[in-house]
Amino acid sequence: MENINLNDKVPNFELEGTNNLSFNLSSFLGKYIVIYFYPKDSTPGCTNEGIDFTENISKFKKMNVKIFGVSRDTIKSHENFKAKYNFPFELLSDPQELACNLFNVIKMKNMYGKKLRGIERSTFLINPEGELINEWRGVKVNGHIEEILEVLK
Repeated sequence: MENINLNDKVPNFELEGTNNLSFNLSSFLGKYIVIYFYPKDSTPGCTNEGIDFTENISKFKKMNVKIFGVSRDTIKSHENFKAKYNFPFELLSDPQELACNLFNVIKMKNMYGKKLRGIERSTFLINPEGELINEWRGVKVNGHIEEILEVLK
């Protein structure tokens, strides 16, 4: 599957999610969808990002927006992460990097002097027709939710 670009129709894809969700993009058409990719469950930046989405969930719901977080972690790890912080949205597991590759979020990163492949924190906004209408790459957590809400207005 090739990468998608702005204004492209996002191809349907399926991932396993928390709460026994079998996520299928086509089942959420008719709503705005925010898919945010994050490196790892229970790490400081990823936790803060999830908390920011949680604190603003009512604003997103008023705008008919569904939120999904994606990382390569297992469902078990996602279930624990979601439960610990009471996230009111589902987390999707992408161990085969299906969605990661579709959205081109896997990058070479430097961790303590070692090069390794990992998810670059990124967020994508899909309109009710299934088209990619905005993307944020290399996201800094502080202020990010406000940027998404501003675009949705």
